[in-house]
Amino acid sequence: MAETAPSAVTQSFLTIMVGDERFALPASDVAEVIRPPAVTRVPLGPSSLVGVANLRGAVMPVISLHCLFGGKERPTANARVVVIDRGAPIGLLIDRVASLGSADASEVDGASARLIDLDALLFRDFGNFSRRVQHRRVSEMSEPQAGTAISRDEVALVCFAVAGQDFALPLDSVHEVVTLPPGVAAAPQAEDVMRGVMALRERLLPLVSLRGLLGLRAGGHEVAKSRVVVARIGEALVGLVTDGMKEILRVPSDEIEPVPAILTRGAAEAKIQGIYRLEGGRRLVSVLSTASLFRDRDLAEHVAPQMEKSPEMSSPDSSSDGDEQFIVFQLGGEEYGLPVASVDEVVRVPETLSRLPKAPDFIEGVMNLRGHVVPVIDQRRRFKFEGRGERRRERIVVVTIDHMQAGFVVDTVSEVLKIPRSQLRPTPDLAADGSQIIDRIANIDVEGRMILLLNPRELLDRAEKDLLAAMGDGHPDRPAP
Repeated sequence: MAETAPSAVTQSFLTIMVGDERFALPASDVAEVIRPPAVTRVPLGPSSLVGVANLRGAVMPVISLHCLFGGKERPTANARVVVIDRGAPIGLLIDRVASLGSADASEVDGASARLIDLDALLFRDFGNFSRRVQHRRVSEMSEPQAGTAISRDEVALVCFAVAGQDFALPLDSVHEVVTLPPGVAAAPQAEDVMRGVMALRERLLPLVSLRGLLGLRAGGHEVAKSRVVVARIGEALVGLVTDGMKEILRVPSDEIEPVPAILTRGAAEAKIQGIYRLEGGRRLVSVLSTASLFRDRDLAEHVAPQMEKSPEMSSPDSSSDGDEQFIVFQLGGEEYGLPVASVDEVVRVPETLSRLPKAPDFIEGVMNLRGHVVPVIDQRRRFKFEGRGERRRERIVVVTIDHMQAGFVVDTVSEVLKIPRSQLRPTPDLAADGSQIIDRIANIDVEGRMILLLNPRELLDRAEKDLLAAMGDGHPDRPAP
């Protein structure tokens, strides 16, 4: 809404154009005017929210004034973003800047430029956004989400592909999983097993080919899909180059079968510590042992010098205690993350899902996960994205909070990422009702990435509420809030 300020005291105003109308903002409210930055879309936000952008390390919501005034966004070549300060930056997308000058309020209105009551406008779509954002503390947003603890008789496995076979490492021995960067520096006089070194947040990480390490055939894989599993080997970190990440499984430890004796002889001794059967035995996952991957003395001598180039590599815990680990996945062209502790598993989409009668469109069906019936939710439809991902790359992220378990279909799962707390930013309050599916944003300046971090409890609560509302039923087991 726009209204005339009661005071006629002379002050400076920034005059802006939104469509064919001219509006004025007190210059004292304006921090700067910038070109429209790259934005990351925020799902389920008000229609006026264009997205969030990185403004010198701060997370800035970008809001369309066209939409706030009830129209539709119409990007123009002269579009600008007016940054105002409400305890944190807010960007207002406008068509162009008309002028900046001194006047009193009556003169501004006399020139057919209307003063904007910005707080009232924001209140309509964002509630008490301008007040809440001033009192929001990063420490409150950084509390770890409650997840499902791994029981003592279960083990979490990170599964990946190597030469057409499935292998895994225990999650507690994996520091993170990252994309293989282009142009990896080759290590001089290294064996075929050594791929070289890569920079990992100002550290030098030695890269080892798992194909070569396991004596498997070379070639035949897509470099774009390659992933580096950063594993703890003793008291150091080593990058194991794989053909691609597949799943994260939480499985009963007693279901991991011992390796047949004939396979534990010679060079393969103890590299594989167990085998896990999937899909009724049609898939076999070989569980590797990090303790003995580099048991070969000659190989260890090639890897050790690369570790010594960076003293920080001598301890996997040398990073700050505030680092947090996230499962990173893609959805509708954007990157999202969930805390590792809240994720039960990441599994392939089954060939067939059992449909539920009268279920809403976003329910793909239900699947059998080792005897448990798990509803599968199409997260693209939940976030109102058009189209769908490539089916063979889609994965189901299974999450449990309190009594409820659900699987969320995502376009692809790319990484297990450890993010320093210094790179985590609180999300501006983007919903009028105060609910926040996205409660933090990882703002990784050095890589130019912005990852939206989901609140698993809110994600499940909303899914359950929407499901119950669509099916017109209650939930007698649901505890009172």
